[in-house]
Amino acid sequence: MSTPEATETTTDVEATIGRVLDETSTWAVVGLSTNTARAAYGVAGVLQRAGKRIVPVHPSAETVHGEQGYASLADIPFPVDVVDVFVRSELAGAVADEAIAIGAKAVWFQLDVIDEDAAARVRAAGLDMVMDRCPAIELGRRPRD
Repeated sequence: MSTPEATETTTDVEATIGRVLDETSTWAVVGLSTNTARAAYGVAGVLQRAGKRIVPVHPSAETVHGEQGYASLADIPFPVDVVDVFVRSELAGAVADEAIAIGAKAVWFQLDVIDEDAAARVRAAGLDMVMDRCPAIELGRRPRD
């Protein structure tokens, strides 16, 4: 029996990436802190410059890139379109489940964040799922207007 991720084609993945980048505006960035050396900090800046509202999600709930931080996804008092996950793979499944619980439209696992079971749960819940990709790289691959 084949799984959704096993049958997903490159065309499907590219279509999902395009849809998530084009049709969303509010991105909760899980793992984002004021540490400028971390990838999450740079990617969040790229997302902001691309017109996305970023929402830092980190236990310290720090303000990052001028945006108020929250300790958890459940603490965010407004709708979130995408949950961008910058945590180790073994922690990503719990974040994916929280994303489903808050009614996000999509979950994006960053480069090297891989959890096939969590991805299947996200898709089964009707959300878009991108795994092991970086939105900053994907935005950079797009033609400039």
